[in-house]
Amino acid sequence: QVRMVESGGGLVQAGGSLRVSCVVSGRTASGYPMGWFRQAPGKEREVVAAISGRGGRTYYADSVKGRFTISRDNAKNTVYLQMNSLKPEDTAVYYCAARLAASYSGSYLYTDRGEYDYWGQGTQVNVSS
Repeated sequence: QVRMVESGGGLVQAGGSLRVSCVVSGRTASGYPMGWFRQAPGKEREVVAAISGRGGRTYYADSVKGRFTISRDNAKNTVYLQMNSLKPEDTAVYYCAARLAASYSGSYLYTDRGEYDYWGQGTQVNVSS
């Protein structure tokens, strides 16, 4: 059974940094597309960043470009989201996602939530002003 567990969320002041992690267990995620999404109260879940299966390509939402970095460690079956220069509008529950069951391209970037078939439970990030 596949399980994805996020950690690293918390409370930080504006301008600060956090790194959230997502560990996949139950099967390897190495080579599979993964992404980070977030959902603020009253808003739709939106893509934050995505990384291709081969890890060579990344995507960032305009709102986080230049501040956030997605990376993966296939040996640890883990994907990370390094968040710098945090703003109050970054406050949300952050979810990691993986496309493990459906067919995929190792170089394609999946940015739609419907394209992912496994999700973590989320980790709360609060940025105070």
